[in-house]
Amino acid sequence: MTTATPAMAWEALDGTRLPWPLALPFAGILLSIALGPLAVKEWWHIHYEKAAGFWAILALGGLTAVAGLPAAAAGFVHSMALAYLPFILMLFAFYIAAGGIAVEGKLNGSPMVNTMILAFGAAIANIIGTTGASMILIRPLIRANSARPFNAHVVVFFIFLVSTIGGVLTPLCNPPLFLGYLHGIDFFWTAHALWTQALFTVGILLVIFFLVDSYFYWREESIPPAGTASGKLRVRGLANIGLMGIAVLGIVASGLWRPGIGFEVLGTRIELQNLIRELIMVFVGLASLRVTNPRLRAANGFEWEPIREVSYLFAGIFICIIPVMAMLEAGAKGPFSAAINVLARGGTPDNAVYFWATGILSSFLDNAPTYLVFFQLAGGDPVALMGPLAKTLTAISLGAVFMGANTYIGNAPNFMVYAIARRAGVNMPGFFRYMIWSGAILFPIFAAVTWLFLI
Repeated sequence: MTTATPAMAWEALDGTRLPWPLALPFAGILLSIALGPLAVKEWWHIHYEKAAGFWAILALGGLTAVAGLPAAAAGFVHSMALAYLPFILMLFAFYIAAGGIAVEGKLNGSPMVNTMILAFGAAIANIIGTTGASMILIRPLIRANSARPFNAHVVVFFIFLVSTIGGVLTPLCNPPLFLGYLHGIDFFWTAHALWTQALFTVGILLVIFFLVDSYFYWREESIPPAGTASGKLRVRGLANIGLMGIAVLGIVASGLWRPGIGFEVLGTRIELQNLIRELIMVFVGLASLRVTNPRLRAANGFEWEPIREVSYLFAGIFICIIPVMAMLEAGAKGPFSAAINVLARGGTPDNAVYFWATGILSSFLDNAPTYLVFFQLAGGDPVALMGPLAKTLTAISLGAVFMGANTYIGNAPNFMVYAIARRAGVNMPGFFRYMIWSGAILFPIFAAVTWLFLI
């Protein structure tokens, strides 16, 4: 009798042999996140981790029944070690460090001031990542608009611009682009190749926001007095900026330094540089807690619940996504072959289809593994993808980043901002109402991006 080795166990998770019903737990957890806060609001906010656990156990149970325990265990380790752990530790580091940076002095939430904050946030998202920019700016923005009866749209556009689309120019703290960087895409390729699309999209969104915010502003019975701030603006907790810099350097170094040292766990290779990167993330978070005055965090409204909620729900998502990703990676030989076959016409990549397919999946799957799947479907050769297939890589990159703004779960900072705003008393739209906002505003812009840059 032959004993399955870890490598054999991992190979046994063959997407061509997995039946499509194994994707149902993934659909179930997405529907739970969408409907739970609406249908059973009080229960959901107390027991959401139980819902995530239920779907995760169902997914692993189904995978075990079909592929066997060794393959299911190998898939679990692969997803947790190479996707979830780097993802959540990066969020941990930047959430804690950014939460220790307090902006004092209340801004006046006028349309012009709000637009300037969003433009600034979109710019710095390329330097400290969408998570860092979101955590630093969301609370001051909420305070600036707290007296306004109509303020949820401000947070919605913040998610569009700062939490997702604004960070498209660098792989720093941007998981999908970071995966491309780790797979051989030059660090500055995104800035060189995507700056016109980024400028176009961000510019249009800022204009639309200014018009929408002006409409709501002048409808309000009590308009805040003119001006830019109440009291002198002051930034405290600056040591955390240095700690975020250490986290950024750790991320960059893990892509440049590849000693070829590592070990395997159930067929998944853990590289030394990645392990050190995760330890740096832990160090940054713990160091921030150590050096930051607790009163700063209290004044900043810092709390653990948003990161806790993201941790539980995305753990469930990353487990339920295991069979889905295996089936997608099977390409034309897998259960989703009909959808995969439309990616190319006569052997030539259809860049518009790549953009929309990557984007739609990134809206509901995590955009990092979705990017990687389409990266591989396009050939996986970084030289070719930066050369003759550059437009295809452009489509994949834009789809993964831009359309992460379509839902609260398309990108982790989206959900964190939503949780922070909701707990701050902002009447945020629910899952489907948010999608009405994103569909009405973003889809016409994405159609223009398709026509101008990808056809």
